[in-house]
Amino acid sequence: MDQDLTTEIASDQKYFSLFRRYCKPSCYSDEHYIPTFLRLKFLEKNSNRSLTWVDWSRGGPHPTRFMRTDVTVELLERMRSGRTCKYNGKTTNVCSLFARKFYPNTLDRLLRFAPKVMRFN
Repeated sequence: MDQDLTTEIASDQKYFSLFRRYCKPSCYSDEHYIPTFLRLKFLEKNSNRSLTWVDWSRGGPHPTRFMRTDVTVELLERMRSGRTCKYNGKTTNVCSLFARKFYPNTLDRLLRFAPKVMRFN
């Protein structure tokens, strides 16, 4: 986000007042207001994509938080495959570089399974 866009977001009164009035009880500026505002007002500056894989399948105002036992080879494979994306005008199957919402106790399993999924030792 550049300084001009930051200024636009900070000075917005029209959309933020609607956000505060209607987005209840569990709405968050960083996950709901800012992406919506950018889509409405600055579509050409919004890439409408992310390098971060997030699981919204369980519904609610927050993405899924993964616990230690959730981290499996199958989960990591699901994050890395099954879709194609554009990167610098070329098609690729590597769509996400990061993933969100893992509890700290998942690290050992992530480190153990990632080499199997990503095929490195």
